[in-house]
Amino acid sequence: MNQDQFDIDSSEPRGSTFDFKGFLFKALNLWKLVLLSIGVALVVAYLINVRKENVYQLGSLISVESDQNPFFTANTSISFNWGGVSGKVGKIMTSINTRRHNELVVDSLQYYMRYLVEGKYRKVDVYTAAPFKFSIDKTQGQILSQPIGIRFLDNEQFEVFADFTSERKSVQRYADKTKYNVTVPLGAFSQTFRLGDSIKLPFLNGVITPRAGKRIIPNTEFFVQFLNFDAVVYSYQRAVKINPYSRSSSVLSLTMAGTNKAKIVDYLNATTAILSKTELERKNLYATNTIKFIDSSLNAVNDNLKDVTDEMNAFRKQNKVFDVNEEMTEISGKLRQLDVQKETEQSKLDYLNSLETYLRTKTDYTNIAAPTSVGIQEGNILSSVGKITALAIERQSLEYTTKEGNILFKDLDRQINAEKNVLLETIDATRTTIGIYLSSINNKIAKFEAELSELPEEQQEYLKIERKMNISQEAYDVYLDKRSEAAIVKAANVSDISVIDEAKDIGNPPIGPNKSLNYMMALMIGFFTPMFLIFIIYLLDHTIHGSDEVEQLSNIPILGLVGKYNYKNNLVVYEKPKSAVAESFRAIRSSLQFIYKKQGVSDKGRTLMITSSVSGEGKTFCSINMATVYALSGKKTILLGLDLRKPKIFGDFNITNDKGVVNYLIEESTLEEVKFTTHIENLDIIPSGPVPPNPSELLMSDSMRSLISQLRETYDIIVLDTPPLGLVTDALELAQFADASIFMVRLDYTKKGMLSLINAKYKAGEVKNISFVLNFYKHKTNHNYGYGYGYGYGYGYGYGVYGNAYHENDKQSMWKRFRQFLKRI
Repeated sequence: MNQDQFDIDSSEPRGSTFDFKGFLFKALNLWKLVLLSIGVALVVAYLINVRKENVYQLGSLISVESDQNPFFTANTSISFNWGGVSGKVGKIMTSINTRRHNELVVDSLQYYMRYLVEGKYRKVDVYTAAPFKFSIDKTQGQILSQPIGIRFLDNEQFEVFADFTSERKSVQRYADKTKYNVTVPLGAFSQTFRLGDSIKLPFLNGVITPRAGKRIIPNTEFFVQFLNFDAVVYSYQRAVKINPYSRSSSVLSLTMAGTNKAKIVDYLNATTAILSKTELERKNLYATNTIKFIDSSLNAVNDNLKDVTDEMNAFRKQNKVFDVNEEMTEISGKLRQLDVQKETEQSKLDYLNSLETYLRTKTDYTNIAAPTSVGIQEGNILSSVGKITALAIERQSLEYTTKEGNILFKDLDRQINAEKNVLLETIDATRTTIGIYLSSINNKIAKFEAELSELPEEQQEYLKIERKMNISQEAYDVYLDKRSEAAIVKAANVSDISVIDEAKDIGNPPIGPNKSLNYMMALMIGFFTPMFLIFIIYLLDHTIHGSDEVEQLSNIPILGLVGKYNYKNNLVVYEKPKSAVAESFRAIRSSLQFIYKKQGVSDKGRTLMITSSVSGEGKTFCSINMATVYALSGKKTILLGLDLRKPKIFGDFNITNDKGVVNYLIEESTLEEVKFTTHIENLDIIPSGPVPPNPSELLMSDSMRSLISQLRETYDIIVLDTPPLGLVTDALELAQFADASIFMVRLDYTKKGMLSLINAKYKAGEVKNISFVLNFYKHKTNHNYGYGYGYGYGYGYGYGVYGNAYHENDKQSMWKRFRQFLKRI
């Protein structure tokens, strides 16, 4: 050893910084745990992958445009088109995810009913692949959640079976979506029916018929399962994803993921169809209201025309046919034109009065008829009615997507009220204008009627009836034309939503589960979970595991290494002199020779103090075997038991502890009376004796000095087995008698913090010539701990038996060599 190694080094130890290399070796030492964890994680990932159903994603493209009706021309008197594509895309995107829209789709497809077959891991939804169709009686309840079995006995008969664990079950009536409880037969249930028979059970109601293109195979089993309508709607409401196909585009992309591609295709296409139908109904709402208004007016004019025609026929029967002169005929024609004009203006006035009443008494403005239906061409009125109707429909649509009280409703109501006030003012002005015009017409009619009053009474009556009939006929023809025009316009109207690319199964591969990702996640979890646990354990582990940790925490040199060995007592050196442990103590003895020579201590009366931080670190074991190894070398040796609080050394030498150092120190016995000769040549022992009440005071007494002085004159080596330094101060009192000191460090046991205590004592000079001996040392080829000291034997005192001789038997089987190789890695 280097002489400077035992000089007191003034430099500080490196401290307990994180030892990454130590952590790495710790992980490598537990590679089997890491490998096991990865294996378990991969098995779990495999079980997840094989049990999960494949997930597919399909999509469709739709276009949202403000399509102009092809029948709208400059000559069209009735117009219904209002609004445009602006804002419509956002409304459509919102409508698709509304509860109302998805209720219509789910109800039309009856997706609250599932057709199932028993699969390897679960019941699988076969949808239309089932060879039968169950037609639900929506007026009766269907059991929720529990699958009901359908077993086909032959091509005509089937058996309905189920197993009920309770008498009360929840059912739902899909006509009104009402849920209630019914009583079902407890236990196993089965009943046979024929295809086409009406099934009327407390929990199942409907008719089973063969599905076209499918063949029923006898003895096959299927299941039908009914689900809560609201829950199904909620799941599909979140399933359909809608996004613009490109930036600032009116083309929308609809996508949906699920486990059954056929169901995805049908749902996406039904969504588009119902959405298109709904939007067309909203678009035609204005036209529909106008047609209703014209129909009601047409019915009234038709009744009036019929009455006038009957009156004319009755008059002709009662009176002879006569001719009216040309002048009177011309006057009559002018009167007829004036009457038509008056009727037209009166219709406008009636419409305006009705419109004003409607605006002042109603809150739903979606049912306003078109002003052009009665010939009103006033631009302000047409514009205001169109805007109010558009805003009212927009508000109605918003009610399905937004909660009442939202600021959007307030904004729409403000716009409607503002436009309504403008319209009411316009109505008043227009009504005044029409009233003036009607007065002018009435004056002209009165003038011509005065001229006709000169005719005979029969002719006057005839012309009067004829005028009424002509007026009714003219009004009827006008309304009939407008009714036809409105019907044509409505019939030719097209939806603003058109399908560009419908949903279709073209062999799309599954998008999930991502099996590769699952395996990668399993690898990561399987690797990092044990690594994290090892890291936590490593951080929380404050014990010393190797010589490099000792070097890192202290400047005190390491004198030697003692391996682990399982033996019946502490006399390993004496009884197993060829063992690796015995060789370790011989190596320590050689190193101590260097220390003694460095200190200039004579060969006579050398003292060796052995201590530790706490009990259980091998201090007594080391004391006995160091004394033995000196005695066997021919040195007259005495082992002094100075651990007065917890005496131990006497048991291995078959002596009692009735007398010992304590008896000598209190002057109760002489040295010869407390000294015992052991069966080991050249080795004597003085046990500690009875436990005293004041051990520290006894060890500090002059008697203790006298005892050491006497022993120095008689013995070559005096081994002092002292109390643990970390528990009591007795060892510090005895350090003054020690020519060399050994501090025992038991690997995997001694706490790192204990070295701080000995470092402080060493730096303060309270202990001198002290060295570490590492006990329970294990040499590992993948571990760097303990290099450079001792022989690195991996076998010794402690746990397990690995051999009893210094030289192992070279003749080993290949299997044993392979097992030892595995242990080393």
